[in-house]
Amino acid sequence: MEYCIFTEPHLGATYDDELAYAQTAERLGFTGYFRSDHYLSGMGDGLPGPTDAWTTLAGLARETSRIRIGTLVSPVTFRHPGSLAIQVAQVDAMSGGRVELGLGAGWFEREHRAYGIPFPAKRFDLLEEQLEIVTGLWATRDGDTYSFSGTNYQLVEAPGLPKPLQQPVPVIIGGGGPRRTPDLVARFAREYNIGFPEDHQIPERIDNLRAACDRIGRDPATVRLSIAMSTVAGRDDAEVARRAGRIGKTVADVRDGTNIVGDAAEIGERIALYRSFGIERVYFQLLDLQDVSHVEYLGEVLPQLPR
Repeated sequence: MEYCIFTEPHLGATYDDELAYAQTAERLGFTGYFRSDHYLSGMGDGLPGPTDAWTTLAGLARETSRIRIGTLVSPVTFRHPGSLAIQVAQVDAMSGGRVELGLGAGWFEREHRAYGIPFPAKRFDLLEEQLEIVTGLWATRDGDTYSFSGTNYQLVEAPGLPKPLQQPVPVIIGGGGPRRTPDLVARFAREYNIGFPEDHQIPERIDNLRAACDRIGRDPATVRLSIAMSTVAGRDDAEVARRAGRIGKTVADVRDGTNIVGDAAEIGERIALYRSFGIERVYFQLLDLQDVSHVEYLGEVLPQLPR
């Protein structure tokens, strides 16, 4: 099992807040530090404001040395795939080959209106074409060129440079759709993130992925299964209540039977359940980026969790 810290900086965080989280996670032995890619807070005032995902990850690439870094996930509406391929390849080189690209269709329409970013209706078509283009550019041999003619994007004799250090950069696709999402995972992804499911939904989503792999002759064992889940951890009920309150929740809100909540023993029970489904990576979603002690507590719990 791999364990990652996953944050939502658009709720209100500076680069220094993220740096503290990432460096603490690295020091304590977590596999990765991942962040969402949004520009607008959906709760609270969002102060001190958002940070750009790939600008932030470029900085973290130079200020960490081991931990893997990436997005969960970047929306296809924010960047042209040609530019995105260059950005990710550069950050991969800056990190010494530690980047992972989570890519999704995008969903937050109000965020797009706020910043004047187009929000087309058929974003899943954009996602499919972007996945083809980004992976195609990276796979283009030196000295060759890459061209693409699709409904949404046209590339003519792109050199496919720069190349990322990793060949290939791991691509993460998430979601609960029964057919189209699993089909894209089977074609393009190293990892399928099941998202924030209720427990009973997990087996069906995994079965859908296996069926998609079977349709194209891919071994489903080559796709890493992961889950992201809101996490409110603490040594006792008082600490859990304090952390829940800082994100505008009550203990009853977070103890919904699905979130990862509580002390080391409770967290271990949730991880054991995920492991029984074949999940190999867990993202602890932490919503308060001013509470580095939350990462530190999870670091104390980490050695007690299954590996």
